[in-house]
Amino acid sequence: MRDALTEAVATCAADGLRLTPVRRRTLEILLEAHEAMGAYEVLARLDAEGFGSKPPVAYRALGFLVDAGLAHRVERLNAFVACSRPGAAHDPAFMICNGCGTVAEGEADAALHRSAAAAGFRIERTVLEVEGLCPACQAV
Repeated sequence: MRDALTEAVATCAADGLRLTPVRRRTLEILLEAHEAMGAYEVLARLDAEGFGSKPPVAYRALGFLVDAGLAHRVERLNAFVACSRPGAAHDPAFMICNGCGTVAEGEADAALHRSAAAAGFRIERTVLEVEGLCPACQAV
């Protein structure tokens, strides 16, 4: 977690962004969770720690983190996860376990970009989410 926070601070400094206390704490909450969290789950933690109880507090912090490349929104779950590769340009692919709900971040396949290029299509944003079973749930 310490390395991820150090990377977040460096990324924000390089991009001229302010990692305010509520934004930093929101990132820490996502990093501590090791799972996708809904905005209201994050808000409950922020509220318990004195950062505020109004939904915009969480939504603004989460929006900042997503825009800064420090977190991702998992559309299927309507939830957020800390980015596993902050500061690096990448197209994340999320593997969502139907058994336990864990989310792992991987990289979208280069074949997708080749297919798009062959069709003359320029990809601007990739949201790739797949569902299946994690190793632990497969063993059950």
